[in-house]
Amino acid sequence: MVTQRHPARGFVYIALATLQWGIAACLGRAVFTGRLRIGGEVVGNISALTIAQGRVSFSCLVLLVILVARRGVRSLFLPWRDIVQLVLIGTLGMAASNYFYYLAIQRTNVATAIIVQYTAPVWVLLYMVGRGLQKPTWKRIGAVGLAVAGIALVIDLLHGNGLRLDHIGVGAALLAALSFSYYNIAAHGVLARYDRWKILLWTVSVATLFWAVVNPPWKVAAVGYSRPQWIFLAGFSLISMLGPFSCYFSGLQHLEPTRAVIASCLEPVFSILIAAIALSERVNVTQVAGIGLVLLAIILAQLPERGEQEALVVEPIE
Repeated sequence: MVTQRHPARGFVYIALATLQWGIAACLGRAVFTGRLRIGGEVVGNISALTIAQGRVSFSCLVLLVILVARRGVRSLFLPWRDIVQLVLIGTLGMAASNYFYYLAIQRTNVATAIIVQYTAPVWVLLYMVGRGLQKPTWKRIGAVGLAVAGIALVIDLLHGNGLRLDHIGVGAALLAALSFSYYNIAAHGVLARYDRWKILLWTVSVATLFWAVVNPPWKVAAVGYSRPQWIFLAGFSLISMLGPFSCYFSGLQHLEPTRAVIASCLEPVFSILIAAIALSERVNVTQVAGIGLVLLAIILAQLPERGEQEALVVEPIE
């Protein structure tokens, strides 16, 4: 069945994904600062590596059980060519973007990691233009520029959150940006052929295996995490991984990669606003200006280009 894409619907899906990622960022911050309690107990600090690994591992387990129960094992099979592509998306895209992002935070700081990772709209646009898939219009270039500038202001780069230019950390953040760009582009194509739940299962499964090699389960078990910490990890996987990625993949079915990755810049905006409400963190005038620029970039990116029509997408038949 062939249908027209619905950009407005795609934007709503990605906005929902970034909202959940913003909530997850505040939960992670609450854990790192000892302000989160479960059952009256302080959750306590959990390593960033364990959080990154736990969120894909629990998501993989939950999604696998649900899909096998509802559809059966055979419905999850894919041709080898598509499996190879999903292995690349799961490792070079999803797992790599998470790994290098957390490495960048460890070697530099959050501000440096965010501003470099969110150069992703630049790389996506360069790829799309280089492949002849899009024209380098002033509207697209302006939207990308506004998004990157807005992110710099949102994270308050000019006041107290300056860059830390450790060469390994900056390199890791750049690799995170390229990985994030890659799965925006690659997943967009494969989602035109298959159901998003099947694609999500394969990508989180590959990412889970990747993390199991990087940090074997017995090493995680040896740390001796408490019951509240395990409860947090299980719940966090739904809020930070399973829920938002299902929405994000839905958005990619309706938006081309450049528009999708610009819309993803809402994540740090939501993180700042939610932290202000839930954690009583202050938002200054510079950050408000940054939020305005990001919103302007997203509006500009969603406007149709003159003389261009939305491409048709083949909806998957399951």
